[in-house]
Amino acid sequence: MNSPREIETLIDMMARLPGLGPRSARRAVLHLIRKRAVLLAPLAEALRRVAETVRECPRCGNVTTADLCEICADDRRANGEICVVEDVADLWAMERGGAFKGRYHVLGGTLSALDAVGPADLRIPDLVARVRDEGISEVILALNATVDGQTTAHYIAEELTGTGVAITSLAQGVPIGGQLDYLDDGTISAALRARKGF
Repeated sequence: MNSPREIETLIDMMARLPGLGPRSARRAVLHLIRKRAVLLAPLAEALRRVAETVRECPRCGNVTTADLCEICADDRRANGEICVVEDVADLWAMERGGAFKGRYHVLGGTLSALDAVGPADLRIPDLVARVRDEGISEVILALNATVDGQTTAHYIAEELTGTGVAITSLAQGVPIGGQLDYLDDGTISAALRARKGF
């Protein structure tokens, strides 16, 4: 490579981001360098500010720059419903839909025997405490339809047994605009099991 070590270091760091490999990272870095004044300098400043100010919400696990995230600080969202998600990206996806008006609980992952992730590695004890202390009436398990996601959902349901809280999960099946011919067998089976009156 003929580029300076600092640029190579930046390319290596960018290549670690999801969706970017070494070639994509190199193109991104070259673009940033060409647009130094309008992109590179503001990006570096934004990264510095985020690194200094962002933290995890102590109540739900969302990212925030305040003591509590905006969702937890909003009293209108204290409606007794908690939606349990795997990570912050899932929380943001739920918020984009705009349909859920309660609060969230970010686990920080799912149970995985292969990766040695147990209940103590996730925020499951915090969830149980919130259900007990915040007068929660419903826990919505919005975990991915994977083996680890479903294992985690079953574990949480067992942990909440006897609390009197309703435990629900998101419906799974045919997406809006989906065509049956393009769906896998598992999705079709889940949709059939979750059928409802028409």
